[in-house]
Amino acid sequence: MSYRMRNILIAVGLAGLAALLTTYYVSNYKKSVQHGQAATAVVVAAKPIPQGMLGADVISKGYLKTQQVPRDAVVPGAISSPGQIRSLVATEPTYVGEQVSSARFGPLVQQGIKGQLTGTYRAMQLAGDPNQVLAGTIEPGDHVDFVGVVTLQGTNSSDVTYGRVVVRDLKVLETQTPGGTSRISGSTNSTSAVMLRMTDAQAQKVALVYKKGDYWTLTERPGLKAADSPNSVETGWTLLHDGIDPSKLAGIFGGK
Repeated sequence: MSYRMRNILIAVGLAGLAALLTTYYVSNYKKSVQHGQAATAVVVAAKPIPQGMLGADVISKGYLKTQQVPRDAVVPGAISSPGQIRSLVATEPTYVGEQVSSARFGPLVQQGIKGQLTGTYRAMQLAGDPNQVLAGTIEPGDHVDFVGVVTLQGTNSSDVTYGRVVVRDLKVLETQTPGGTSRISGSTNSTSAVMLRMTDAQAQKVALVYKKGDYWTLTERPGLKAADSPNSVETGWTLLHDGIDPSKLAGIFGGK
């Protein structure tokens, strides 16, 4: 066999091998695509599933339905049988048409207040008059700021009263009004109780003002696009000077 003929045969053989490998690859790719597009049954929400709802109630009250979706559209943790969440509780909401995922459910120990606490978050209960706790205005899930007024001893033994936003953006976990029903207690005929979520560090500041301050109150934050002014401290002098021409103040106080 001549050298040229041998090279031709080798080239033909390699071309044939390449054709076989290409055919094999295309065949496997088609199978993979078909497998991904094959329909499979998943459980989806027929109605919005709120956070805190027991899995057993989700099942018994008709919140679920079965739906066929392509395999490659199945979300991580998607359940294929309602029984998989029967002994769990919803830790996050699931909206209509969404696949029900085990990632949005947890053990019953996560139900209620404890289910909203993680890491350094703590639950702290405060009691005050209805104006202080915004009784009848705030609801669980709202966010508030804690504002305090404190008197401290200043120079020359003079007392100075300060006011400031002590901590911001505290989540309302539970509220209670006089004569109302709630999972928290502590109100009297003249006071109302509120339970707030805050970090352990924030709790120290709130406790100090709550116990030793002259006055405290909650202010409700916007539900959308809340913003914060720069931190500041107000005293009688800053309040008096704010927006007033210094020359006019000098005239009133004799140049002081």
